[in-house]
Amino acid sequence: MCGPNEMRGFLAYINTGHKEPGGRWGNPRMTRPVRPGTTKTYYITLTTLFSYLVEQGVCEESPMDSIRPPAHRPDQIVPFTPEQADALLQAARRGPHPRRDEAIVLFLLDTGVRASEVCDLTVGDTDMQARNCRVLGKGNKHRMVWFGMETRKALWRYLQEDPRESPAPLFRSDSGIRAGQSLTRSGLLQFAERLGKAAGVDDCHPHRFRHTFAVEFLRNGGNTFTLQQLLGHTSLTMTMRYVALAQADLENQHRQYSPVQGMTRRTSRQR
Repeated sequence: MCGPNEMRGFLAYINTGHKEPGGRWGNPRMTRPVRPGTTKTYYITLTTLFSYLVEQGVCEESPMDSIRPPAHRPDQIVPFTPEQADALLQAARRGPHPRRDEAIVLFLLDTGVRASEVCDLTVGDTDMQARNCRVLGKGNKHRMVWFGMETRKALWRYLQEDPRESPAPLFRSDSGIRAGQSLTRSGLLQFAERLGKAAGVDDCHPHRFRHTFAVEFLRNGGNTFTLQQLLGHTSLTMTMRYVALAQADLENQHRQYSPVQGMTRRTSRQR
């Protein structure tokens, strides 16, 4: 029997399973709560599945019909401040694998790639002379991302310390049963968390580097449509969230440093 109560129980477990002994699904690594969007994705997937089963005559009705969609508010975008980014970089340089860790931090900040994309990169995907990488993004689509001179220097130093041929992963795991193999998403998450703890930066995770890249790109005068292509967004919806944040930042800066307001204050003091 798979009715509304079972579906409610399943969706409740999605939100609370990380509290179970041994983690969600019995995986000791899954001890963090899921994002609201993850629960919404499960809801949509189940609704689509049961609608199909009803159409095919497998079920008389969908158990999802009586379940309200879970609330989903987009995650708040909180980029690293320049001071936090510098603290993370300094912590990476003090770590047990300073060449690799420095290269990862600079690469994430300079390209805004997703965690899965950076983990899948190989040495052959990277063109040091052109300072770009070919990444495989969502929807199995490739795109080009670029990085600056400092990031290239860090990558050169890392590859000179640990030379390897084209098919090899660009960023390798440094410990565990996968030592020497491609860095995994969970490995990258653990790396970011350790780095944040060492740098005194709370809520340090790979996607926050992506947020930081996007907002800083816009603050420095970058184009919205270019940012969309660099991030691999299929629509402008998510990109515009970064634009709104950057514009709010510009508004605050103008309120603080308005030329006319500045002249008025100086004139008032001279009187």
